[in-house]
Parts: sequence; C-alpha cells; structure tokens
Amino acid sequence: MADTSSPVTPGRRSDGVVVWSPDYLNYRWSADHPMNPTRLDLTMSLARGLGLIEGAEIVRPEAASDAELLRIHTPGYIAAVKAAGEGPVQGLADARAEGDAAPHGLGSEDNPIFPRMHEASAILAGGTLAAAREVAAGRTRRAVSIGGGMHHAMADWASGFCVYNDAAIAISWLLDNGFDRIAYIDVDAHHGDGVQHAFLGDPRVLTVSIHQHPATLWPNTGWSSEVGSGAGEGTAINVPVLPGTVDSVWQRAFHAIVPAAVAAFRPQIVISQCGVDSHREDPLADLSLTVDGQRAAFRAMRELADRYADGRWIAVGGGGYGLVRVVPRAWTHLIATALDRDLDPGAAVPESWRERVAAMAPAVDLPTTMSDGGVVDYQPWDGPGGTPETGVAAMDRALVRVDAAIIATRRATFPLLGLDPEDPRD
Repeated sequence: MADTSSPVTPGRRSDGVVVWSPDYLNYRWSADHPMNPTRLDLTMSLARGLGLIEGAEIVRPEAASDAELLRIHTPGYIAAVKAAGEGPVQGLADARAEGDAAPHGLGSEDNPIFPRMHEASAILAGGTLAAAREVAAGRTRRAVSIGGGMHHAMADWASGFCVYNDAAIAISWLLDNGFDRIAYIDVDAHHGDGVQHAFLGDPRVLTVSIHQHPATLWPNTGWSSEVGSGAGEGTAINVPVLPGTVDSVWQRAFHAIVPAAVAAFRPQIVISQCGVDSHREDPLADLSLTVDGQRAAFRAMRELADRYADGRWIAVGGGGYGLVRVVPRAWTHLIATALDRDLDPGAAVPESWRERVAAMAPAVDLPTTMSDGGVVDYQPWDGPGGTPETGVAAMDRALVRVDAAIIATRRATFPLLGLDPEDPRD
C-alpha cells in the first residue's frame, strides 16, 4: 500500500464549503426532460430558508477548460458537443426521427441536443474540479457541489443524461496533484458505470457502487463479478440490490461491504456521488429508500472520510427525479452534512419555501418536515448463513435476498483486498 500521509498543504480556512453557480441551472435538456435543474434551485432555496448557508463559504466555479475535459474525454467528443450545442437543433431532431444514429450519444431520447450544451456541461465539471482544488489545497476538509455527479458519461459518449464526467475529471486531476489513494463511493440507484470504466485498471482509485440490480435497471451493469482489471483488480466493488429495497436493508448491505473495503484501501480522500433516485417516490428507479435513509447514507460516507481520510470529503449530486418532494430535502441534508450542520429530520420545512413551491406546483402535496418517517436502524450482517433461509415475514425474505448480494460481492472482491469474505468482522 502507498504512503497515506497527507498530500495537502496547511492553511485551512473552513471545514466545509458549498460550490455553487447559478449557471448550473443552464443544464436543461428540454422542457419535459426528467433531469430538470429546478431541483437544484429548490434545494438551494430550501437550504437558505433553513439557515444552512448563512455564514458558509460559497465557492463560485469556472467552467472546466478543454484541457481539463481532455483528462477523460476525447478531442472528437468535445468538438461534437460544442458543435451540437451551436447547431440547428431541429435538424438533428428530424434526423433522429428518420432513424439516424445519434453521434456520440448526442441527440438521443435520453440526451437531446440543447443550446450551449458544452458551456452548461463544462460548468458542472468545473464545479467538481473547484471542490477538488479547495480540498487539495487544504483550504477546507469538505466540499459539496450538488450540480455534479454526471457519472454515466464515457470518454466519447453522452449517456444517461450525462455529457461530461465531472467526478472522473476531478479524480484524474487529484491523481496528478498529490493523491494516489482515492475512494469513490456511488449511492445513486443507477450503477456508476462511467467512473468505474475510467479507472477500471487503476489501482490508485477504489470505485464502490451500491445500486439497483442490473438485471432490473439501466445501464444493466454493476454485477458483483465486476471487480476491475489488471493492476486494478479488486478496486471495483459493486453491490446490486433488488427493487423494493428499504432503508434498513440498504443500510445492511452498505455497512456489510463499504466500511471494510474503504478501511483496507486506506484512501487519502473520499468522493461521494449522492444521487437520490433511490427514493421510494422516484419515477425512474424502483428502490424504496426515504429521505431519512439517504441522510443516513450521507452521514455514513462523511464518517468514513473522517475515519480514514483525515476528513477529506467531496460530495456531488447525481440522479434524482422527485423534483419537488424529494431532491430538495435530500440534498439539503447533504449540504448540512458536508457543512457539519446536521439537521434534525423532524425540522419543519420553512413556510416561505412551501409558499414559493405551491405557486409553482399547486397540485403537489408538499412535505411539512425534513423527514419521511423512515426507519434507518438495521441488523448488521453476521456472516453467511446468519439469516434464516425460511420464514414468512417480508423482512426475512428481504434479508435473505440482500445477504445473497452481500456474500457474492464480498467473495468476489474481499480476497483481492486482503479481507476474509466470510468473516463479518472484516
């Protein structure tokens, strides 16, 4: 293992910063696309309404340069994104209607062309880079950018609503700026395929993704058997959970695998993709977490950074399509977690925020508190065979199923990390 001494310089001015630009709101695919930047605006207004932002440091990022994007993306792809955003949108739409292939994934149903899409995408990448720079320079321990998390973008392909892979770009930058042990943890309902692919053979980057089972959800990758390749074998960890997984079962899976893997890897920094499409109300996935379960996941990842990476933690957004009832509350909890200003789940949603949203979405039943009343306590995994194979209770069946995923992932990856897959103490 590499030396894990701190690669950062002294002079920290805060324990947490929020990276934010109103330009994030320009990342709008179409009027009816499920990834609507309204979710970002409502998150920031809710965080402000609860007083979270008051006195906090806000870092306004610049757009990522072409040189920075080239860390992950090909010159031809970047040129295609620029040309698409400057060209005749209707002509591309007509070509798609006639069955023409979408070049580089641009102009597909998931990734329609929109004006100035390069500029809108580059600012999201610039936000995650700004977060990385703040932490790498030692100016803060934690940084959160809810505009980031575009984890599906490939080197030369737009995918899954993602144009530029901001997390992968930031990881590449960190690798060139003093870090050689980076843990990336992805809790989006969809597999973090783009980041895994970018570092599949790189032993300096641990990618962990806990997501809905690939047999049941796009991108249909992220099987337990995907463990990395070459020198990176053992540094890709995938935990697929079944549709309907609730908070307590999800937490059991997370804690049976992620802490031990992170402890064995000994990262210098933790990067978390915090997509919240795992919520039970999300229209694009089938998991059953609550805002309370998502808050618990954020806190668990912060704790891992505190325990193993001297508190260095970068948190970015990702998926999440419950634009009004879910995303603003979940990511407000994320901002609170990053700033170490944890909110009581029972805290009331400010009436001023509710009034504003009611004017925008009068038909939506707005939440009154920052909680869904979710149960986040979980039974720790106690080894193979620890869960009864018989029983009629729904929770018993859920535990049997998640335990099958747990042991499959542990057996695939733990020996490669020097851990015992059968021992619950590892």
